[in-house]
Amino acid sequence: MAAVRDKSVVVTGAGGGIGAALARRFAAEGARVVVNDLDEARAKEIAAEIGGLAVPGDASGIVPAAREALGGAIDVFCANAGVGTGGGPEAPEDAWELAWDVNVMAHVRAARELLPAWLERGAGRFVSTVSAAGLLTMVGAAPYSVTKHGAYAFAEWLSLTYRHRGLRVHAICPQGVRTDMLAATGAAGDLVLAPTAIEPAAVADALFAAMAEDRFLVLPHPEAADYYAARATDPDGWLTAMNRLQQKLEEREGDAR
Repeated sequence: MAAVRDKSVVVTGAGGGIGAALARRFAAEGARVVVNDLDEARAKEIAAEIGGLAVPGDASGIVPAAREALGGAIDVFCANAGVGTGGGPEAPEDAWELAWDVNVMAHVRAARELLPAWLERGAGRFVSTVSAAGLLTMVGAAPYSVTKHGAYAFAEWLSLTYRHRGLRVHAICPQGVRTDMLAATGAAGDLVLAPTAIEPAAVADALFAAMAEDRFLVLPHPEAADYYAARATDPDGWLTAMNRLQQKLEEREGDAR
């Protein structure tokens, strides 16, 4: 893709899963890729595989170090790192804080660093890995659902505010993807996500199709659009259907005990 060839790209949470798939695809298309992950060994492994640059560490403050590693400007930033915190209001305060910090504020901090240069030159691309939980809601995971709604809202705000100044924003909203995060979702993931789970590479394919079409919303599972429309047009019906899923989840968990 000419739009990314020879461009400088940063992918956070790229030590595995969707992030690694994005890093591989950008590199295959001719981009210079910074691979960021909290796990230094995994970041270095993926960077070595694709001929990229490993910049391990907390995604919240990665922009200056990534810019230094690249020796100049960042053209594309993929805010992909995320945490899949489960539970409801009873989840520990630090779990809610972590979800908010990683799933939302890391995106805000990256944009704060990147926007001045992007707006000055009239070009930049911000990719947010949101999840269908940001459009809908994931049963059994209030911190994840709430903060992914926040991530989607921030991506949407960036697009509507700066689109006319050259900023392109893409919100990736897959349902189940075969990653370590899916494996950790337990009964809820088995019920809702696993039956239609796709490979991480399919998410990267969906992003590149959206980039080619200059499209904001990236739906690796196209059926999510129908669920989103149902949620908007008949919220009570949608909530009733989701509550049935919740009841099935409780039945499964009860059987497991």
